[in-house]
Amino acid sequence: MAEVFKKEGYVDPRPPVLGPGHNFRSISEKIGDIVLMRGFQKGWVFGFAIVFLGALMLFNTIGYLVLKGVGIWGNSIPVAWAFDIINFVWWIGIGHAGTLISAILLLLRQSWRNSINRFAEAMTLFAVACAGLFPALHTGRPWVDYWLFPYPNTMGMWPNFRSPLMWDVFAVSTYATVSLLFWFMGLIPDFAGLRDSAKNKVQRSIYGLLAMGWRGDARHWQRYETAYLLLAGLSTPLVLSVHTIVSYDFSVGIIPGWHATIFPPYFVAGAIYAGFAMVLTLAIPVRKFYHLEDFITIRHIRNMCKVMLATGLIVGYGYLMELFMSWYSANTYEMFMMKNRIFGPYGYMYWLLILCNVLVPQLLWIKKFRDKLGVVFLVSMFINVGMWLERFVIIVMSLNRDFLPASWRMYKPTVFDFTMFFGTIGFFLTCMFLFIRFVPMIPIFEMKTLLPESKVDEHKVEEHISGTSVGANPLPQFGD
Repeated sequence: MAEVFKKEGYVDPRPPVLGPGHNFRSISEKIGDIVLMRGFQKGWVFGFAIVFLGALMLFNTIGYLVLKGVGIWGNSIPVAWAFDIINFVWWIGIGHAGTLISAILLLLRQSWRNSINRFAEAMTLFAVACAGLFPALHTGRPWVDYWLFPYPNTMGMWPNFRSPLMWDVFAVSTYATVSLLFWFMGLIPDFAGLRDSAKNKVQRSIYGLLAMGWRGDARHWQRYETAYLLLAGLSTPLVLSVHTIVSYDFSVGIIPGWHATIFPPYFVAGAIYAGFAMVLTLAIPVRKFYHLEDFITIRHIRNMCKVMLATGLIVGYGYLMELFMSWYSANTYEMFMMKNRIFGPYGYMYWLLILCNVLVPQLLWIKKFRDKLGVVFLVSMFINVGMWLERFVIIVMSLNRDFLPASWRMYKPTVFDFTMFFGTIGFFLTCMFLFIRFVPMIPIFEMKTLLPESKVDEHKVEEHISGTSVGANPLPQFGD
């Protein structure tokens, strides 16, 4: 079809997914040099020092928490779930964009994913690591968290499979395992390229070990493509299932504002919304700092903005449905819950949520704003804040005023709630800084497939794989 358009003089009005003037060698050098350079750039060192201080703050808070107990947090009765579960759901949501970009867009053969998929996959892994900290520590006894896994023991203590905490353990551990395998599988060809290009003996040894014997012959590529597609197929249902299970933590509870069937699609859409916002929040500064404008083009920014608009409308629809269902149910407790959200003592949080998640993102309808990176970055930051506020509204504002007015109590987070939360942000960014420096943040071999030179005769490739033809590997290698 593309050839027909070309013959008819059709010109694609969209910006390219890869800037002009590149060949196999220039792509290898541009991306590989970031990893193989000697020493560290001053900007990278300065940024790493700041975010590492945040990670140290997290480790210090965790140490104090284990010694003193969860009483150092602001959790109370009736707000037994507070910052810990708010942050858990927020971090899990952020991790969803990586799997969506990597798996679903791969199966849909969307070429614009190639520049951002590895970056998003790494973000998924680090976000899941941050998320897992909160329920593990919220139990109050993290040293016995292994009881959550279904293993037989002499004490006869088996997990309670009706507990939402158990569902989270299975969902998050499965998600993390499949995402890690998918991420590492995609890195193998690039690790082999770094091994062959590295001048330093230590780098050559490390990347050679990680390459797992990759030589780039046709049989390797065939097995790689098969395994990669299988992992993409396994990852795709996880995009829908993981945050659906997280939403069940709330919807199975007989609490006004929680007990609703709208939660699964509402949470999944919100997770993708938050995930793409975080991808843009990180990609825009990295693109500028490393001069990657030819690889992460304005087309990538526009497409991610469009995905945010679509999922943002679903989230806004969810807010409207919550209002409608509370009215239509004629349930006294449901109607009071919504009045408390809008006009209660935390009402300003609800209106900030509407501003951040519904009103500000409407700027992205205007093409002029979608093309201005400063505006897109600002809108993404608003969405990040708004999605955290959404979890605050759902959890705290549904719990602080329960069925018995005598037990109503305002929730006040302590300094340790904030150091824990901002510490996880520091830990997440520390991991991202290390990833950017030591691992190719953009898949080199996938970017080469976007070049016209990489388009080869499929019959020749099949002959090569079957062994009826002997010759060089038809797919481009790292140093070509």
